[in-house]
Amino acid sequence: AMRLLEGGRRGAQIQRRPGEAEGRYDGAPPPPSPPKAGRRGLRGEERTQALPANRASVRARMLLVSKTKTKKKHFVAQKVKLFRASDPLLSVLMWGVNHSINELSHVQIPIMLMPDDFKAYSKIKVDNHLFNKENMPSHFKFKEYCPMVFRNLRERFGIDDQDFQNSLTRSCPLANDSSARSGARFHSSYDKRYVIKTITSEDVAEMHNILKKYHQYIVECHGNTLLPQFLGMYRLTVDGIEVYMIVTRNVFSHRLSVYRKYDLKGSTVAREASDKEKAKELPTFKDNDFINDGQKIYINEANKKMFLEKLKKDVEFLAQLKLMDYSLLVGIHDVERAEQEEVECEENEEEEGESDGTHPVGTPPDSPGNTLNSLQPLAPGEFDPTIDVYGIKCHENAARKEVYFMAIIDILTHYDAKKKAAHAAKTVKHGAGAEISTVNPEQYSKRFLDFIANILT
Repeated sequence: AMRLLEGGRRGAQIQRRPGEAEGRYDGAPPPPSPPKAGRRGLRGEERTQALPANRASVRARMLLVSKTKTKKKHFVAQKVKLFRASDPLLSVLMWGVNHSINELSHVQIPIMLMPDDFKAYSKIKVDNHLFNKENMPSHFKFKEYCPMVFRNLRERFGIDDQDFQNSLTRSCPLANDSSARSGARFHSSYDKRYVIKTITSEDVAEMHNILKKYHQYIVECHGNTLLPQFLGMYRLTVDGIEVYMIVTRNVFSHRLSVYRKYDLKGSTVAREASDKEKAKELPTFKDNDFINDGQKIYINEANKKMFLEKLKKDVEFLAQLKLMDYSLLVGIHDVERAEQEEVECEENEEEEGESDGTHPVGTPPDSPGNTLNSLQPLAPGEFDPTIDVYGIKCHENAARKEVYFMAIIDILTHYDAKKKAAHAAKTVKHGAGAEISTVNPEQYSKRFLDFIANILT
């Protein structure tokens, strides 16, 4: 039986397609006023949540309900959006991003952002969610911070909302073995274009503190920056536990594999990868490892000048905001090594196919990987600069043909009383001249720039 959300009664009229005869539900006379929006009990379809007080939102939801009721083919398309993930949090994230982008698509893009947009949020509470109940929690909350601001940022970074939605919802995000001292967890979208990181409530507060100036800076530099490209910030609540997540563009390529990566701060005190880190498939090495490896970044003068100018502006901006402890993440793609690995992989696939009498099967039409495979193939070491925005090729005289992916990460640490105390303690331990990572923002930025300039050749 139909149950109406707002004190409706049995006997409400059923939404009819154009051209169908009018009828009554359960033999009751038609009510004098239009029917109110209610829950839907159709199989394979999401239940709508309680309507908010805002009238505009109510109208939008009523239109959405009407639309999905009258178009049966919508139910078939819905099967693509199963939001299957082994982790319930990821299922909720996929559901939430899908819901958010759909809602924003009905909101007119404003000419300019208002101060209230930087304080705004949207949230939804879902109870008794039966769709895809095998993987989806039946009770959860989803909150998006500053949705209009992040939509504007995505636009300025050249990211289409529908592409963003597909990347994060078409297939489950992939686990990443990268780790942070804070215990943050990382995932990447299935197409490896975006990184999802868990953050703390303090990070959320700091993000709110800098968001207005960050947005202004992105506007002024036309999105041409080495800073993290913040694309969305969310709070997920499952089983009473709140988890905060932020989505950024991936520094590394979505198609060119990185065989070595470094996290560089310009500090030499306690800046080596641990044995545990080195045991990983792709360890994150640090400053002393970079120096001991004799590693250099081989790029031509034009690229070097452009990179350093951009880096200098970004770092000066961070110093103005009293931010510190950020790093330059460096990923190195070896073109010849990647070619050799690809040849070996193809040979192994052919041998396996011959041994069991089968032939390699192409990517199925509905496979998430099919989107990338359908793109125009690129030559070895080539990349699309509109997607892999941080990529720089090595110069022609380099000993090895490499591609570098470099950008600033982890910018949400503010130089507060806690950092000042840590600086004092480390100075006592290591001496005043030691290159410790905890220094004031001005010192940090200068040392950081000097170190990066010296590794470019």
